[in-house]
Amino acid sequence: MAVLDGCEAKFKTPVPEDRTCPKCGAEVEVFTIKGRIVEDVTCKCGYVFKAQEPDSPMPPEKEQ
Repeated sequence: MAVLDGCEAKFKTPVPEDRTCPKCGAEVEVFTIKGRIVEDVTCKCGYVFKAQEPDSPMPPEKEQ
């Protein structure tokens, strides 16, 4: 349930963020979690913003 997630959910939800392309200077929208890019995004000029590894991987869920 979303109500029970509380503050933990905000660290799992990707946040849209504008980054400036270092090659052409265009604004590119990327999705981040804790400031790290979640997926590869390509600028119009061909520059690729590479996805970054999370600083702490998600622990495996416990079986019940």
